Amino acid sequence: MRLGAPVFVDSEDPEELALAHRRLGYRAAFCPEADLGDRARLRAIERAFARHDVVIAEVGVWNNLLDPNPKERSRNLKAMVEGLALADEVGALCVVNIAGGRNPEYWAGPHPDNFSPDTFEAIVENARHIIDEARPRRAKLTYEMMPNMIPDGPDSYRALISAVDRPAFGVHLDVVNIVNSPRRYYDTTALINQCFDELGPEIVSCHLKDIRLDDRLTVHLDEVLPGEGGFDIPTYLRRISALPQDPPVLLEHLGTAEEYDRARAHVMKAARAAGVGLD
Repeated sequence: MRLGAPVFVDSEDPEELALAHRRLGYRAAFCPEADLGDRARLRAIERAFARHDVVIAEVGVWNNLLDPNPKERSRNLKAMVEGLALADEVGALCVVNIAGGRNPEYWAGPHPDNFSPDTFEAIVENARHIIDEARPRRAKLTYEMMPNMIPDGPDSYRALISAVDRPAFGVHLDVVNIVNSPRRYYDTTALINQCFDELGPEIVSCHLKDIRLDDRLTVHLDEVLPGEGGFDIPTYLRRISALPQDPPVLLEHLGTAEEYDRARAHVMKAARAAGVGLD
């Protein structure tokens, strides 16, 4: 299984970046900063990372594809089309974003209409538009699962796959994002298995973190470093490693190199205990 995370080096040189990943034991990476129009840099990134056997897992485009402001929504969709095209050019496995929501104040916020049939249809149409405009040859369009918008679980993601009906639409898996209740928190094993049972063949890239349920009222869940919460990391790693397409798993949302070192050490220890190879 391929593990990756951000690296903290004072260089944008593709060769240095790829080597920095390998020095830390990573064979997967977030896409380095690049512009779709800079084809020379895209080629240099693709060659350097391939030479050192580091898979570029994903290009992140983080905006609201359902922004209530029509001009913003149009700009966001254009950025997503360009992101998918960039992923395809650089050899990344996918582009990832949230599907979007109706909250006018916060791009990833809750809203009573986030789960409506109209919102579902808008998400489907956006996915078709992005894929049909970018026309990728190898990269996939994926949506991040979220606690307060579609897709919020394997069932809604499966419904999107059927409705979008495009081979270039895949699954980005972050199960911690949908641990949004005590029931799910106390049985992340079942939630993980449900995700892999329903979505396994379409999974392109994965995120790995941890989550902890606090005892404050009302329900309060915090994202924490791997090993400091209740997420069943061994089962998650075993299910990822069993997939024939070998999707990479990336650590994220930590602030310092030291925190990533701690997270990496815990994940590697958990992988060894689970019988999962990371080399």
